[in-house]
Amino acid sequence: MKCVAAMLMIAGGMLAGTLLPSQAAVLNTMDDVGDAIQACWTPPADAGNSTVTLSFSFKRDGSLIGPPRPTAAKVAGDDKARKAYIDAAIAAVKNCTPLSLSPALAQGIGGNVFTLQLVSPKK
Repeated sequence: MKCVAAMLMIAGGMLAGTLLPSQAAVLNTMDDVGDAIQACWTPPADAGNSTVTLSFSFKRDGSLIGPPRPTAAKVAGDDKARKAYIDAAIAAVKNCTPLSLSPALAQGIGGNVFTLQLVSPKK
């Protein structure tokens, strides 16, 4: 019985590692940061061909300084669809942080404003 329980714990840990974004990976470049946030992004199912650009800043510890702000959006659909798309993009950034930054990246990241464009996949 103990063997089965141990196997279930190991399998559960492996499954969680494949389903959840890894915050343990140390990010060395802003390209790494963009890739990490993109991995957290899940656009609404009915987004069509849409994009949103967010502006945000990090503290040296990888957490956000305030909420991300939309700076541009091209969203298929009505105002409700636009809001849902922008909210999903903001949630992706918030849910993906704090990021694990390398000491060199953390040194220069604090307080700088960054932009990131999130695009729904073409169908």
